Amino acid sequence: MTDRTVTDRTMYRRHFYIGGTWASPAVDEQFPVVSPSSEEVVGEIPLATTTDMDRAVAAARGAFDEGPWARTPPAERADVLARAADLLGKRLSEFTGIVVDEMGCAISQAPAQTGLVGPVFDYYADLIRTFEFDRTVVAGERAGLVTSEPVGVVAAIVPWNAPVTLAAWKVAPALAAGCSVVIKPAPEAPLSNYILAEVLAEAGVPAGVVNLVPGDREVGEHLVTHPAVDKVAFTGSTAAGRRIMSLCGDQVKRVSLELGGKSAAIVLDDADLAAVIPRIVGGGMHLSGQVCGAHTRVLVPRSRYPEALAAAAAAADATPVGDPHDPATVVGPLVAERQRDRVEGYIRLAVGDGARLVAGGERPADLPKGWYVAPTILGDVDNGMTIAREEIFGPVLCFIPYDDADDAVRIANDSRYGLAGGVWSADPARALAVARRLRTGSVAVNGHYPPFPLVPFGGFKQSGLGRELGPEGLRGFLESRSIGLPASLLAL
Repeated sequence: MTDRTVTDRTMYRRHFYIGGTWASPAVDEQFPVVSPSSEEVVGEIPLATTTDMDRAVAAARGAFDEGPWARTPPAERADVLARAADLLGKRLSEFTGIVVDEMGCAISQAPAQTGLVGPVFDYYADLIRTFEFDRTVVAGERAGLVTSEPVGVVAAIVPWNAPVTLAAWKVAPALAAGCSVVIKPAPEAPLSNYILAEVLAEAGVPAGVVNLVPGDREVGEHLVTHPAVDKVAFTGSTAAGRRIMSLCGDQVKRVSLELGGKSAAIVLDDADLAAVIPRIVGGGMHLSGQVCGAHTRVLVPRSRYPEALAAAAAAADATPVGDPHDPATVVGPLVAERQRDRVEGYIRLAVGDGARLVAGGERPADLPKGWYVAPTILGDVDNGMTIAREEIFGPVLCFIPYDDADDAVRIANDSRYGLAGGVWSADPARALAVARRLRTGSVAVNGHYPPFPLVPFGGFKQSGLGRELGPEGLRGFLESRSIGLPASLLAL
């Protein structure tokens, strides 16, 4: 076992962060944070009411309209973000310990997500030092000044599966743009975002510019529809994203959505299955499969299908499942009992539809406590089955045979989702040619993922709207304004 850098101070919270102070909730009632591995209470938070959310939005609105942040020169904002990145790095062990306890992330994998938080702030600090916020256009005696203005007050609604990482993907570019933010974490995993709020305050973000208010779905909907909120940045399910998009449409409110996925990994006929299949299985088990971009449909040549299934079953059976605090564990529990029930229901449905259970599919017998599902491989899957159409969000991979590369591309693109994907081949150039044909927001060639946060992340089709990370992530928090001028003014 490893030491856990968590304390009662970091796990038991009694306040919200509103307007630069730790504010008491309107209703003195604590909500338990339950460990997915022990099923025991490991922390507590207050849950916001609409009154609390109104206070947070008012603080953000006042900070944006009257405070200095939106008018602070980008170089000075960059200094604050760089300080935040440094402070976040110093508290990495706290982030890691908390996400292991609050959402059951295996400690062997936790640094891979919490370690991305500081670098996102560093990236946007560097970007805005050189970003062209203003540009001029001249046409004869007329000229235009095009300015990039902060969109305003941002509602950052983050899920439980990578709570502080996905908050950083929204908060860092929003602050870089000059916006104010209200962060609403999910009740299941809110605690790591308290550290983020502490760090931003210490780094010098002015009062009211960042506010932290955990809440349930009802309070989240109140935040989305609040007339003082200018943009909603949301990560979560496609069903919730559709609801948010419809609510924002009533007010023509800016919205970015990073939603679900049913991503395909295409294994071409020249790939070394003995090497490739274990890597795909291992990737699909990251965070117990609770990853929107996980490659959960594995497409293999029909001629090599039995070989691929055998390799997948061996890899799944060899994957260590257990206590997320144990460094040897790869697959920890699912976040909640309802999530385990959901995953088990999909597995039963798949078998009923004709899929073959090749590995897993059950609760590990040696883990009577905790919300575990063994790494599961399903064979004989047709792309029309429910298990191949819907996001499962658990340690479940579907293996689908194909006839040739054209057939593989057709199957991969035959989905309402388009978030991520992968192509594997002994010939990287051949893999790239296939990757270019996939209708997804990102593609990994031979396991090489794009260099986030330097490049954008987001989805085609029902996997989302807009992009996070990269310069595109910053532009999502900016509005363009054109000012007409006499050309002679530009010579002054």
